[in-house]
Amino acid sequence: MSFLRRTSAVIVAGVVVGAVSGLALGVIWWRLAPRVPLVVRSGSTYPANYQPDGYLAADVSFAVLALFAGLAVTIGLLVMRREHPLSVLVAGVIAGGIGSFLMWFVGSRLGSVDIAGLVATTMDEAVIEAPLKVSMPALLLVWPITAAIVIFAVSFADWWGAAKENARSGR
Repeated sequence: MSFLRRTSAVIVAGVVVGAVSGLALGVIWWRLAPRVPLVVRSGSTYPANYQPDGYLAADVSFAVLALFAGLAVTIGLLVMRREHPLSVLVAGVIAGGIGSFLMWFVGSRLGSVDIAGLVATTMDEAVIEAPLKVSMPALLLVWPITAAIVIFAVSFADWWGAAKENARSGR
């Protein structure tokens, strides 16, 4: 019963830490990521200048935050329960999925603008900051993949160390 309790504790900790850090990182992403100026006029919207670097910078900042969160959360979960990496893997991937989703949701909702409403009500041309978005949806997988890679690396290192120790002792 103790095994089940410790395993479920790691998974619950992963869910809680993933949710809390995802919410916090969403705010950080919203503050860090640059915005692209968007021209709004009656009937249409378009970027003020063609600026793919603005969209790319928002995606890169999301990916970097997700990468660091994946490292930090997974290492924390490994410290909590290193002797059972499967539960840490499940907790890390769940934390990454929840955290990435919440990071995207919070970051994209903060400062969002009703563009359709602006287009319908604007008579003159206006320049606004475009809402923050992830242009490459696969970036939502950076955090869970980072967690899986960290757990694989630690498990492989543990296995390799045990194999070398067994070879030395002649087993």
